[in-house]
Amino acid sequence: MVCLGNICRSPLAEGILKSKTDSDKVFVDSAGTAGYHIGNNPDKRSIAVANKYGIDISGQRCRKFSYSDFAQFDIIYAMDLNNYHDIIAMTNDKNEIEKVKLLLAEVSTSLTEVPDPYYGGEDGFEKVYKLIDQACSLIAKKLS
Repeated sequence: MVCLGNICRSPLAEGILKSKTDSDKVFVDSAGTAGYHIGNNPDKRSIAVANKYGIDISGQRCRKFSYSDFAQFDIIYAMDLNNYHDIIAMTNDKNEIEKVKLLLAEVSTSLTEVPDPYYGGEDGFEKVYKLIDQACSLIAKKLS
């Protein structure tokens, strides 16, 4: 799960998908394409909305997406087109490119991107949670 700073959307996506899958069978992680917040906890508003739905993401730490993630993960979900393109720019072959998908491509919705709630209010985090939750429910179903 990849967004820009790894403090809002991708930590939520990591926590939500983990809550819907068997950790013995599916490894879920998150990262950001920018290294602004390496080592920090997720945004307090992401932590709060996750807690509201019974998911604790407070122990996560932000990290930067790296080339080694292509070897470690079978699927890499980008939250938006900018991050999708940044990840694709790091690829070296067709196999790596095929691993990268937009998260909302899993859902039939008019939205293609998970909006960044960082500069908005708490209602933006609620909206983002619901979008990610819907996508993760479908992903978990495919993985089971």
